[in-house]
Amino acid sequence: MAEKRIGIIMHGVTGRMGTNQHLIRSICAIREQGGVALADGTRVMPDPILLGRNRDKLERLARAHGIARWSTDMKAALASKDDSLFFDAASTQARPSILKQAIAAGKDIYCEKPVATGLAEALDLYRAAKNAGIKHGVVQDKLWLPGLLKLKLLREAGFFGKILSLRGEFGYWVFEGDWQAAQRPSWNYRKEDGGGIILDMLCHWRYVLDNLFGEVKSVSCMGATHIPERWDEEGRKYRATADDAAYATFELEGGVIAHINSSWAVRVRRDDLVTFQVDGTHGSAVAGLQRCFSQARVNTPKPVWNPDVPQSINFFDTWQEVPSNVAYDNAFKVEWELFIRHLFEGTPFKWNLFEGVKGVQLVDCALKSWAERRWVDVPRLEA
Repeated sequence: MAEKRIGIIMHGVTGRMGTNQHLIRSICAIREQGGVALADGTRVMPDPILLGRNRDKLERLARAHGIARWSTDMKAALASKDDSLFFDAASTQARPSILKQAIAAGKDIYCEKPVATGLAEALDLYRAAKNAGIKHGVVQDKLWLPGLLKLKLLREAGFFGKILSLRGEFGYWVFEGDWQAAQRPSWNYRKEDGGGIILDMLCHWRYVLDNLFGEVKSVSCMGATHIPERWDEEGRKYRATADDAAYATFELEGGVIAHINSSWAVRVRRDDLVTFQVDGTHGSAVAGLQRCFSQARVNTPKPVWNPDVPQSINFFDTWQEVPSNVAYDNAFKVEWELFIRHLFEGTPFKWNLFEGVKGVQLVDCALKSWAERRWVDVPRLEA
């Protein structure tokens, strides 16, 4: 079987997400399966070079996963003719300038989100890529999670009837770092370092809402810094300057109302770390990362409000699980394969830098809503 090679400069993959989702569960997994299959039977084999600042971390990571190449020399990596794709999962603040260097070097680019910390900078990056004529993509992984794919299946089958509303709950308790180590890096809680849950999560909610339920038309958002002091990776106390919770309501195209709570200061008593409940005239469904439960109109119980007696209905028992009738692959890996096919076959790939711009636009509108304590319209952007 014929095989093609794609050299990928992987920048910033020594962090938790870059290592686990992009390197191990995506690129390494693709290599182990023999590459990405194209329509003509050819297979594309990724050949990554790990790029970063810490030589020891890069060398250990490369050795642990059978990666032959690593470097701390950005200039040399970008000058290489053997590597045509540049991937970035490093600091959001540095992302626009780093990606512009890759664009100037003629590389196609694929990157994590947010693509920038502000709308003007995000648009400037998109226009630079468009003017250079390179191909570009942005990670929008939640679209390929099994739970959301099951919601999509229900919607496309007409299960919901007219969709009325969506309620989302995301988050968990991130330890402060004093007596238990935090599960997230300390920069997440410093605004000056690009932290904040609104910037981090509303980029996700934009593509989830736009792709599954309707384009976002307006937003009302309130943020909060519930935990004012935390301890960093070296055990040093610091002041949290970024929001660690966001409470946002969205008006979607078609009249759907969505409300999503996002918090790193909430204790979980629900099915998963993120859940979405969709209510429609003919049925409802609740999805987490993997599982999805539905309740049709004809199976909906009829509770009666009576606060003086114990509730007789076990509401959890009145839902039916949507079966996993297909095999679901890792969501990050699925999008990597789609983008590689796009590079080699020109197959459609809508999740590009412009979609990343939309995420940053929603962040800007949400922050404005919070600052001005009002609803803010989200204008339609033109590519």
